[in-house]
Amino acid sequence: MTFLAPKLGERTLFPNLEARAYLAHAGISPASRPVQEAVAAVLDAYSRRGAGALMEWLPVRERLRQRLARLIQTQPQDLALVPNTTQGVLNIALCFPWKPGDRVLIFQGEFPANVTPWMQAGVEVSFLPLPRVRNPEILSTLEAELSQGVRLVAVSAVQFQTGLAMPLQEMGAMCRRYGAALFVDAIQAAGVVPLDVQGAGIDFLTCGSHKWLMGMEGSGFLYVSPEWVGKLRPRMAGWLSHEDPLGFLSPGGACLDYQRPIRKRADFLEPGTGNLLGHVALEASVALIEELGVPAIHAHVNSYLDALEQGLGRYGFASLRSARRSGILSVLPPSGWSLGDIHRGLARRGIICSTPDGFLRFAPHWPNHRDEVPFVLAAVDEILRQGS
Repeated sequence: MTFLAPKLGERTLFPNLEARAYLAHAGISPASRPVQEAVAAVLDAYSRRGAGALMEWLPVRERLRQRLARLIQTQPQDLALVPNTTQGVLNIALCFPWKPGDRVLIFQGEFPANVTPWMQAGVEVSFLPLPRVRNPEILSTLEAELSQGVRLVAVSAVQFQTGLAMPLQEMGAMCRRYGAALFVDAIQAAGVVPLDVQGAGIDFLTCGSHKWLMGMEGSGFLYVSPEWVGKLRPRMAGWLSHEDPLGFLSPGGACLDYQRPIRKRADFLEPGTGNLLGHVALEASVALIEELGVPAIHAHVNSYLDALEQGLGRYGFASLRSARRSGILSVLPPSGWSLGDIHRGLARRGIICSTPDGFLRFAPHWPNHRDEVPFVLAAVDEILRQGS
């Protein structure tokens, strides 16, 4: 097993990473050596012992729950382990105690995972315009709608196209003032932007693991505020949602009881067998993030982006970065240049970034060193001079 400590700006724990500069953590993060080794250990145990390996690895789920709780400033019992962000949204959209005439507010530009479930929940969905960089406009627009009656506001902590970090604390206070619940999609924030669900008055928060948490696809978590657990309707409950769900498997027999109560904890939204490989991978990756500390990661990433933004500006790229920092720098290319041509030119030179919805998006993480920035800018210079 690897015992090397993670260090900001050092990619020793990513020995297989091929890219010269991997700047696509807002899409999918590469697997670190500790993640690879953790998953391999589980597979090895199951290949040798089958069912006998289960009890050995189950405690990892509780360690993961504890780490995630610390990450967002809450208690482990407030979390459910879910397969992905979408499932977290679906759980609340389908279990929320809706009433006739209820309305959900969503900002334009939201990732579809935080839109489609609400549109299928049988409630009215209203879309609000989203300024690219200015938070005061967001708050004034939100308050105008809240004053007309809203049951729930669904928002991303960080917008996926532009990296706009939303003013969650102000939004949470405003929602409470008007009696609306606040639901947050944190997949572009958790692991790179400090989060405090209780301090911000967030009612629900969900996040997948394969972006800034640096886990694998198919794993994530959902936070449910204690004041909401007892109000949710268990429409997504399954056999593992009951109190003592495994009791009927005991040797005594005659323990099969379909009337056992549903748990009054967030983990009633863990209805069936979980993704153990995904949980083990996520526990290993979050352990690295915990060791480094999210505030330190946030500062490191933004030091990198400050230098990159300044350099790209000299070549005529228009930055969409707001004063409230996230881990994303999105830019528009200089006049007359194709986004696709620049993106492909960067990829050919070993620089991996992404192009969501017409933007060129750079998303470094803790392993990226600021010394990569001159290499990226030199590649941009070459592309603009040579045309590819």
